[in-house]
Amino acid sequence: MRVLGIDPGLTRCGVGIVDVTSTRKATLVDVVVIRTPHEMPLEQRLLHVGDEIERLLDEHQPGAVAIERVFAQHNLRTVMGTAQISGVALHLAAKRGLVVGLHTPSEVKAAITGYGSADKKQVATMVARVLGLAVLPTPADASDALAIAICHAWKRSAAVAGPAGALTPAQEAWLAAERSAGKSAPKRRLAP
Repeated sequence: MRVLGIDPGLTRCGVGIVDVTSTRKATLVDVVVIRTPHEMPLEQRLLHVGDEIERLLDEHQPGAVAIERVFAQHNLRTVMGTAQISGVALHLAAKRGLVVGLHTPSEVKAAITGYGSADKKQVATMVARVLGLAVLPTPADASDALAIAICHAWKRSAAVAGPAGALTPAQEAWLAAERSAGKSAPKRRLAP
């Protein structure tokens, strides 16, 4: 499964593409941080980020798109930019008929590190470990985008996981975090 993960932002938008096998081994395909300057008009910033996401979708042909879910922040301007970029990404994915997953930051952290309150360095460290990278992906927008893509692939594979014990430790931690948060964990079923 090839997943394009997006850490949406108007100034910095992380986009990470990973391939994940049926055994849940993840491999880096590409990672980009799309930047726009504050002084650029809003519509031009949205156009630039959208064009770059579209280019990456066309170039890498993912089977799914994963986006960090917009959540309440104290800075309304940041929330608006994040929501606007998320809308652009959702539009581009829908035009291509791609499966889209929205994942909260704590869900992504739990999937990657086993701890829903992990800090940025812990996430980057685990992303590097999962992908077999010699150095941590930087800036944080890059590692976050890769973590979102991995989370999505692992979550989807957990939903179709086979016999007990077929999940990785990080996936088991994700399922435990979902259960403790009171969410219903995905039903495990055999793959077709």
